Amino acid sequence: MKVSARVFWGLAAYFFIIGNIYAGWGLLYKGYIDWSGGTPLGLCAVLCALMAFFLNRSHRSQSAELPEDRKDATIDEGDPELGTFSPWSWWPFCLAAASFLTFLGFTVGLWLILIGGALALVCLVGWVYEYYRGYFAR
Repeated sequence: MKVSARVFWGLAAYFFIIGNIYAGWGLLYKGYIDWSGGTPLGLCAVLCALMAFFLNRSHRSQSAELPEDRKDATIDEGDPELGTFSPWSWWPFCLAAASFLTFLGFTVGLWLILIGGALALVCLVGWVYEYYRGYFAR
């Protein structure tokens, strides 16, 4: 995390410098500041500084170094258990389709939002409780 924080601090400094150069260039040659370019570069600098600050604080609160920061670490040390995944499950696809219908309803009409929302609720419940019924019940 220490290396990642340093990378983000470097990116924040880069975007800050480039944003000032962009604003100065526009002021020098056009006579006014072009806000459509300087503002996003400044916001990129703020975002990178925020990420760097978060990574610094997270690194300080940990009791030990991460495996990514140590030179003697093995691959197995940085490979945690992420959870249980169901490769046979169709519920994520159904939930994505229901979400698509719901968001499509914003352009088509309210009736499609209601249908997509109800379908999304059914798919979400089905995905949460898929291990409690059928062949894979526990």
